[in-house]
Amino acid sequence: MFDGYIICGTPRTGSTLLCKLLAATGTTGDPHSFYRRQDVSEWAEDWGLPARDTMGELEFQLAYLNAAIGAGKGDTEIFGLRLMRENLGELSAIRDRIVPGLASDKARFERPFGRVLYIHLSRENKLAQAVSLVKARQTGLWHIAPDGTEIERVGPAREPHCDFERIKGEVEELEAYDGAWNIWFAQQGIAPLRIGYEHLAAEPAVALLRICEALGVRAPDARHVRPGVAKLADETSLDWMRRFHLDAAV
Repeated sequence: MFDGYIICGTPRTGSTLLCKLLAATGTTGDPHSFYRRQDVSEWAEDWGLPARDTMGELEFQLAYLNAAIGAGKGDTEIFGLRLMRENLGELSAIRDRIVPGLASDKARFERPFGRVLYIHLSRENKLAQAVSLVKARQTGLWHIAPDGTEIERVGPAREPHCDFERIKGEVEELEAYDGAWNIWFAQQGIAPLRIGYEHLAAEPAVALLRICEALGVRAPDARHVRPGVAKLADETSLDWMRRFHLDAAV
């Protein structure tokens, strides 16, 4: 039996879809990116923590950790966390300051979180992932609901344009991040549960069942699993991929 899980991912791998599916079960926590550096102040304010400059850094990190554990559990017994590869080093450093002297990241994470299931969420088609990422950054729109309404927008609406070099750079970075996760798993002696975006998007109920079984909790009836996020890929995305292949062949 696990006490919690960490979704180990990279951008545009369906992590928001998976987090919403897990939160909706009512038994598997309420995972979010609590340690995404851009969001720490907002989370701290939401949780009613004292202003960061009114306490020592270690005191703040301890208070933040306890609040994150409570939020990540929701009304369940299982803690959930979404962690992007780019934030792994920061979380490890924070944990090392709180509990120094532990021999590994795995030990640093499992001291507060308990027995952790590591879920590696990846996307096989890195070009599609890169196109999705570049397009989201250009348009400001990151997620929509199945009915088409916007769930997350981080900037004003703009028309996207195909940027070969930007897409190429993102493909390389995403491949490097995925490789870095695999290196880290090997270094830590972790055998993660591997979930592919393509499988998650096509059969979300099946992917959710695999995670619930691994955690040792009862899975919801597949008929009641309703994805809260829809795909943003469209003809523009497909056109960019075709143009990228043509440009790469020149």
